[in-house]
Amino acid sequence: MIVTVTAHPSIDRTVELAAPLHRGSVGRARAIYEQAAGKGVNISRVAVAAGVPTLAVVLADATSTFAQDVASDDIPASAIGNLAVRVNLTLTEPDGTTTKVNSSSEEVSTAQLDLLRDEVMRAARGASWVVLTGSLPPGAPTRWYADVAAQLASEAETQGVNVAIDTSDHALRDVVATLGDCRPALLKPNAEELAGVTGEDPGSLEASPDRAAAAARRLVDAGAQAVLATLGPAGAVLVTSQGAWRAAPPTVSVASTVGAGDSSLFGYLRAALEGLAPAPCLASAVAYGAAATTLPGTTLPISDQVHPELVEVTALSGETPSPVGS
Repeated sequence: MIVTVTAHPSIDRTVELAAPLHRGSVGRARAIYEQAAGKGVNISRVAVAAGVPTLAVVLADATSTFAQDVASDDIPASAIGNLAVRVNLTLTEPDGTTTKVNSSSEEVSTAQLDLLRDEVMRAARGASWVVLTGSLPPGAPTRWYADVAAQLASEAETQGVNVAIDTSDHALRDVVATLGDCRPALLKPNAEELAGVTGEDPGSLEASPDRAAAAARRLVDAGAQAVLATLGPAGAVLVTSQGAWRAAPPTVSVASTVGAGDSSLFGYLRAALEGLAPAPCLASAVAYGAAATTLPGTTLPISDQVHPELVEVTALSGETPSPVGS
């Protein structure tokens, strides 16, 4: 089972524009979508569509409209605390260009975070993966994800659980600073996030898979078991102790990039649950991410829309290329 943890959930409101966005002018919406979200909820939603057991642990009032919307989508969830859920706005243009305006929730209390941590530890028992995702709410210590990951790694009842972390800014920096204690099975930064913790230039990482892999290798050497770095249209790289691989996505018509990173992370987890080797795990991640970009608004892909066989995977740094099916 995949347990996802969303400490800073949101209602995602997506406005699909009929024409390119021009600042200061009046635009028209072709469609408006609204969905209970947050990175962990998105991953659990894709898991449900794929028939993979999941539980979304969310810092939100169990009686809220948000929690009711999650339940109406048949997503198994555990809503903890009474944090008011924020609203995030996304504008998508006809060519797929996406503009996001994210808000923050109210300040979280120590008591609410303790409730969330206790629920994560409970849900982790018997799970295959625990995924710590997204930003942290105002008032949360930036070390919160790092501390939870370290606790999962140290307690006897949860030591066999694989931990994946997909966060940013100070929370990601604190995770990277404590990789020896966290020992995550997977880190999933994008190019900007990877650059932020390695001192590289984001554009250089997107332009050079070898450079991105070298930056990710530093995190593996520091204690991460694997790093999946998504590079936008350039695809992604995966680095483990076994080697480094680059995946080029298939050519697709982009409708919206909302949820693409979350879909990529699920694609990796799904393949890992099936016991696949690193190269096919990377192919699955890129295939899921590419499929998500072809869908409008907040729509996330189902299995029939995902084609890992169309993803080209190449070994980097002198490694022997691995067939996707190996």
